[in-house]
Amino acid sequence: MQSTRLTKLLTFLADQPDDPFILYALATEYNALDDTKEAFFYYLKLVEEHPLYIGTYYHLGKLYEKVQQVEKAIAIYQIGMQRAQEKGDRHALSELQGAYQALAGMDYEDD
Repeated sequence: MQSTRLTKLLTFLADQPDDPFILYALATEYNALDDTKEAFFYYLKLVEEHPLYIGTYYHLGKLYEKVQQVEKAIAIYQIGMQRAQEKGDRHALSELQGAYQALAGMDYEDD
C-alpha cells in the first residue's frame, strides 16, 4: 500500500514530469520507504536530466553506501563535488566533501 505522501507526489509527477523537485521528493520518499530500486531510479534520473540539482549527489551517495556499493558512492560524491564547485554551492560542496572523506577513510590531516 502506498503512503499518502507518495500518492500525492506521483500525482504531481503526472502533471509536471520534468520538475526536479518532484523527482527528488519521490526519490527521497522511496528511500524512506526502503524501496531502493525506485529511489535509485529517481536519483539516477535526476543526475542524468538535472545534473545541477546538487542535493541529489549526497543522497544518492548515501544510498549507494546503504547498499554497500562504496566505489559508486565515492564516484558520485566526486561528481557532486565537481558540480557543486561549478554552481558555486559551498554548503553542498562541504557536505559532499565530508561524506567523501569519511567514506574514503580520510581525515582532515589528509587534505
